Amino acid sequence: MNYRKALLRKTGKAIADFGMIREGDRIAVGVSGGKDSLALVDALHALLRRSPVKFSLEAFTIEQGKFVRPVEPLREILARRGISWTCYRDEPSFQLLTDQPEHGCDTCSRYRRRAVYEVASKLGCNVVALGHTADDLCEALLRNALFTGRLSALPPVTLSRSGDFRLIRPLVYVSEEVTRGYVESAGLPVTPCVCSYKTGTVREHLRGFLAELKQRNPHVAENLLAAMGNIDVDRLLDRRFIGTAPARPQDPHGDTLIGVSRMVSASATVGRVQVEKRQVAG
Repeated sequence: MNYRKALLRKTGKAIADFGMIREGDRIAVGVSGGKDSLALVDALHALLRRSPVKFSLEAFTIEQGKFVRPVEPLREILARRGISWTCYRDEPSFQLLTDQPEHGCDTCSRYRRRAVYEVASKLGCNVVALGHTADDLCEALLRNALFTGRLSALPPVTLSRSGDFRLIRPLVYVSEEVTRGYVESAGLPVTPCVCSYKTGTVREHLRGFLAELKQRNPHVAENLLAAMGNIDVDRLLDRRFIGTAPARPQDPHGDTLIGVSRMVSASATVGRVQVEKRQVAG
């Protein structure tokens, strides 16, 4: 597989499909040191150079005291691409390590989210780009359905609670197989967080569950991703939608006919798109 081609094609399609980037946007790209965020910043930089829509990039990293090795080498890597990088030491997160050393991922994420907005504001950015992949969306869908009783995942585009920032996830069509392959082929150094080594977590169990299913059906993740864009609300139990869906044509056996185009998987769709011929923003 040509990982770079797949990365750019699928990233470009997601940006176009969901209107993620607009003229004049100043985008703060969160670089965690992991493979996904490294692939994201490279993809946006490549699209920046060919896009008819003018935008700019700023990279940043939130230091919460959990990296297994120094992240400073990121500065040189990004500088070679002409991208400025800010490493922000979040003091409240370091204090959290002292006060609550056994705190969970949700607490850490909440602290990081606050720091992200602080950095984006200081950088004068109006958009924050996050490196969640298609795998993350599938895991979030299962986690929310199984453990919180909600059918939801991660939105490709949303606003911060204050409305000051637009949050985008350009890798929603990109699998971790692609980000991993791209980073390895590009020789980019990954700087993991200690959290990635945690065992016994819900996320680890879900990843193992999906990996097992993929051995029997390689298209499981693609089907889950397609399902998120093909919601049949009148066949669920949410009373807000019961009886409100418009009538659909019936086949002779009484089953609802659904257009074939709606059932095409996300991966098959993106495979037909040449990002070089598409605008980066819708």
